Amino acid sequence: MSIKQKTIQNEISLEGVGLHTGKQVKLTFKPAVENSGFTFVRTDLEGEPSIEAHANYVTDTQRGTNLEKNGVIINTSEHVLAAIVGCDLDNITIEMDSPEPPILDGSSKFFVEALEKSVIIDQGVDREIYEVKDIISFKDEETGSEIMIMPSDKYEITSIIDFGTKILGTQNATLNNISDFKEEIAAARTFSFLHEIEMLLENNLIKGGDLNNAIVYVDRELSEESMKRLSKAFKKDSITVKPNGILDNLTLHWANEAARHKLLDVIGDLALVGTKIRGKIIATKPGHKINTQFAKKLMKIIKIEKRNKVPHYDLSLPPLMDIEKIMSILPHRPPFLFIDRILELSDSHVVGMKNVTMNESYFIGHFPGAPVMPGVLQVEAMAQCGGILVLSTVPDPENYLTYFMKMNNVKFKQKVLPGDTLIFKAELVGPIRRGICHMQSYGYANNKLVVEAELMAQIARKPGV
Repeated sequence: MSIKQKTIQNEISLEGVGLHTGKQVKLTFKPAVENSGFTFVRTDLEGEPSIEAHANYVTDTQRGTNLEKNGVIINTSEHVLAAIVGCDLDNITIEMDSPEPPILDGSSKFFVEALEKSVIIDQGVDREIYEVKDIISFKDEETGSEIMIMPSDKYEITSIIDFGTKILGTQNATLNNISDFKEEIAAARTFSFLHEIEMLLENNLIKGGDLNNAIVYVDRELSEESMKRLSKAFKKDSITVKPNGILDNLTLHWANEAARHKLLDVIGDLALVGTKIRGKIIATKPGHKINTQFAKKLMKIIKIEKRNKVPHYDLSLPPLMDIEKIMSILPHRPPFLFIDRILELSDSHVVGMKNVTMNESYFIGHFPGAPVMPGVLQVEAMAQCGGILVLSTVPDPENYLTYFMKMNNVKFKQKVLPGDTLIFKAELVGPIRRGICHMQSYGYANNKLVVEAELMAQIARKPGV
């Protein structure tokens, strides 16, 4: 059953302070068109440049997941992205007048509440979901961190953390359904250890923090001097350590809040894959570095599988066009007509079929005793299939000829032999202008991708017509 893409109905804003920059920032969620995904926009910069939430733009993961494209920087993107995924959205624009989103309480809670206030609506395009078929894993041998994903009928995540400290111990958290994100994960706040906080303060790297937006685990003895320095930094008269080993003025929402927050980070970082996922993730000792490395690996796998995905058509059904109809549109004739049927045709794509038989004249010389369909003829067949697409846009196709202009990125993946059935699919890269057609084309046989090419052709009236 198909699911429609979702966005919000109206824009909504939040304001706060960036954790590391200490700058006041206004963040506005805005509706976005179908298939646009998640995009950050810097309204404080000239031209309001944008940067897509994409794993390939990750530049630094030391204190959050930071993105950069053409000099445009977005810091600590993970809490905002986790909220968007947790609200089951597909297309959102995030405008900010600063490089860093507001830290708020250190969780995704207030972002989720804002998105829900803006009303979530269905869009007119089906959602694309990557369904995991095999176990995919990534391990950092140096740290022991590992993320794997395995087949499941839904998107579910388990995080397991172990920092080797008695105060925190080993924790785990599981989200069985993304619909439970708001109740079970969104309010889990960021956390740190005391020695990390002191290092950041000494290097002036945490300007917007206080005891209301970070859980601080005290992993060593606190001196009176450290107490005073922390009190001053957090603008408190005094600071004490609670019996559970965290600094005061903050109560844990859950005993395993740290593991829940790490799960939140995993969701936010894997949003950078750019595709909804159906699979079970197990993240052991996750962090922004391994999360984003895994996201990049997953992106590559999805891209390859999408490119090599073989479409399936019921060849027992009557074709959209038979050979006689094809010849009424294409100028080609045997032995140089390489399309037998047209199975689908729209304004932007066409699917055609060719049965490869030993009776083809070229098999006499290519090659005796080892017949193989020449690659150049496979490309010609794809082009003829695309010719149906472009000629169907004119009222009198019989008065036109098609001419090759260019072919790029031609790749032959498998041999095509007598007895094979070739299925060709050609999709427009852009609108047809002045009779020029730019297409991405694929050929399949035996449930495999056998040929692909980027083609450009032009139609022109026959001489004397």
